[in-house]
Amino acid sequence: MSAARRVICALAVAAGTLLAGASPAVATPTTTSAALVPDAAAADSCVTGAPAFSPEPPAALTLLQAERAWKITRGGGVLVAVVDSGINAADPRLAPRMAGGVNLVNDGTDPRGYTDLLGHGTAIAGIIAAQPDSRSALVGLAPDVRLYSVRVYANTGEEADKAGFGPDVLRLAAGIRAAADSGAQIINVSLSTPFFSAEIDEAVAYAERAGALVIASGGNVEASDTEITIGDTQADAADARYPAGSPGVLGVTATTVPGDAVTDASIHGPHIALAAPGQGVLTLGLNTGDCFFNDDPKSSWSTAYASAAAALVAAAYPRETREEWAYRLTATALRGDPDARDDQMGWGIIQPAAALALLPGPDTRGPVSPFVPEQEASATPTPETIVIAGPSDQHERDMSRVVLIAVLSAGALGFIGVISIARNRREREQAG
Repeated sequence: MSAARRVICALAVAAGTLLAGASPAVATPTTTSAALVPDAAAADSCVTGAPAFSPEPPAALTLLQAERAWKITRGGGVLVAVVDSGINAADPRLAPRMAGGVNLVNDGTDPRGYTDLLGHGTAIAGIIAAQPDSRSALVGLAPDVRLYSVRVYANTGEEADKAGFGPDVLRLAAGIRAAADSGAQIINVSLSTPFFSAEIDEAVAYAERAGALVIASGGNVEASDTEITIGDTQADAADARYPAGSPGVLGVTATTVPGDAVTDASIHGPHIALAAPGQGVLTLGLNTGDCFFNDDPKSSWSTAYASAAAALVAAAYPRETREEWAYRLTATALRGDPDARDDQMGWGIIQPAAALALLPGPDTRGPVSPFVPEQEASATPTPETIVIAGPSDQHERDMSRVVLIAVLSAGALGFIGVISIARNRREREQAG
């Protein structure tokens, strides 16, 4: 990257009050005042100026062995919904992959969500599906997928909140539903809130019933603090984030690049299912060519890489279910203990090529497998289930047939014998 003119992107995690109402401790879900923030928001996107392009590919693609995965699939046939700040569809490296969208922000911009004033959604889309360009080595991890833009906020900060254009829990829930209605197989949500929302849970369940796999950011901690303060409410950094913490969602945390290490910059906990690169990220800027993010690891970028990996899996195995796609990613993730997850990095760092090559079976180590129904918790049977020299059901059926044939045969022989005796008796009487 040092040989190229890099545009260093300013990162700012901005929190906004979403809904006016009572304290989250006593409010109902529909009136909860909660924080929902893009987990690696770009303030004013990249520094303005002449576009810059990198001659070196994203380091994350090397770590994720993208070339190996692309020998199997590049994501063709899969629709990925990006629930975010919109996508700059005018960018020639995204335009060919755009497949429509919806704008849930009433700010007068493109109704398809093809406007991005912040740059966050465009950066996410670039990680997933940026197209090759002769001036740049940047390419998305799943470059053949189609993208569906679901615009759920225009900007972050106090002014956006006052205007009603900031991140909003109810609008996010509506966005997840809209993404499901689009037919997207993969739904990327690089947003999080520390407060539970029944609306988000219900929207996620709606998407899952539609067959979509939702992948969401596990959340970030501000670099200067271990707690996130939202107005008068403090959320402990150890608390789960949503929708990552909603049932069935793959929550993603960030790792360093290089090094593949999780850090205190990200939120960790039971809502984390996977880890992915979140630092040294090369992606699309907002009308500025390539954009290089190299601050603390950010879960937004990690979520995009995980979504792209999931899209590759969905493309290779279109007849499998969302649970089976998720299993491929978690079972093959890189971790220290093959049999266990932890709250730091979930099941481990995504390995797309391994997920594509997996032949799942009862001996695959890791999470419970949807490919093996009624998977036993122990390989040792209980005394009640031990059968010693017992016949199988088929053997019993075969034996029953043999007995029946024997009985019928015996009856037939007996009948023949009776007839023979009667015939002989008549013959003797006639002779006498």
